[in-house]
Amino acid sequence: MKAAVWYARGDVRVEEVPEPPSPPPGQVKVKVAWCGLCGTDLHEYLGGPLYIPADAPHPLTGVKAPVILGHEMSGEVVEVGNGVTRFKVGDRVALCPIIGCLQCTWCQSGLMGLCPNIAFLGVSWTGGGFAQYVNVYEYMCYRLPPEVSYEVGALVEPFAAVYRAMKQANIQPGETVAVVGAGPIGLMGIQAARVQGAGRVIAIEPAARRQELAHRCGATIVVDPMRQDALTAVRDLTEGAGADVVLESAGIEATGILAGRIARRKGRIVVMGVFERPAPFDYTDLVYGEKVVMGSMGGYGLFDEAIQVMASNAFNGEALITGKIKLDDILEGFNTLIRHKEEHAKILVSPA
Repeated sequence: MKAAVWYARGDVRVEEVPEPPSPPPGQVKVKVAWCGLCGTDLHEYLGGPLYIPADAPHPLTGVKAPVILGHEMSGEVVEVGNGVTRFKVGDRVALCPIIGCLQCTWCQSGLMGLCPNIAFLGVSWTGGGFAQYVNVYEYMCYRLPPEVSYEVGALVEPFAAVYRAMKQANIQPGETVAVVGAGPIGLMGIQAARVQGAGRVIAIEPAARRQELAHRCGATIVVDPMRQDALTAVRDLTEGAGADVVLESAGIEATGILAGRIARRKGRIVVMGVFERPAPFDYTDLVYGEKVVMGSMGGYGLFDEAIQVMASNAFNGEALITGKIKLDDILEGFNTLIRHKEEHAKILVSPA
């Protein structure tokens, strides 16, 4: 079968690899329908290895580069291993990419994303979504209802992650949420904030195309930081107080600092952007404002709830899909995001 394989920074190859065998006990074999090009994939391509085990085998899975990329995927179950009870051949599924040891305190308490030996589909697993087939654990699979297409199903993983982040922020009805960066995560954050009761959502985004998408996804107002000072704009819109909740989704030094400063006193700042290197906050501002900063990684535990939202009119998945390509064209997809990132939200890849 064909797959997109990461060998090293800047070296991803579409090549023939062995098709996964019949799934072992507790696993299912999934025929991939669509897989989204994620910012993490782009970071691994441009600046990796970040999470890919390149020098030594992963302690949980034994996997070492080269690895098949891709983790934002939907597909159809085509074979089930012994002991699988929740899924059958023909079921439509989306996947959670997190693989835990199942033995540690974190896994046992339902916080698999904090497992000290955590592994990920498409990073440190035996397969990935940029392939025609992949074997995964049953617990990684979530059933897609008829209302959710395979294309929108490929958005389940990132939306669940944002949905969980907004849950952790504990948005209260009517509160103001500011979203810094209207890329795929930011656009989903706008929708998740609305679903969870935000009274208004302020998006901060310099790219015209993404400003348009932010409005389509439910932003009350979009601030262009190239035309006006974003800190001043948010304070003006909030009678000088600042936003109750801020989602940082851009992952660059300037937006990290901005996210902290536009939060009100006692405000909550959720960081989801992937930073390639350590970045500063205005810590004096955090101290004197008694602001809370939290990280959020993955949507584990909330996939079914997120899918229910996506099956309703509260979620506009089609607005997020700005490109569809074949697996053979995945390098073109990477280059499109590198050169014209501001014109896109989510590019989906079909291995068919």
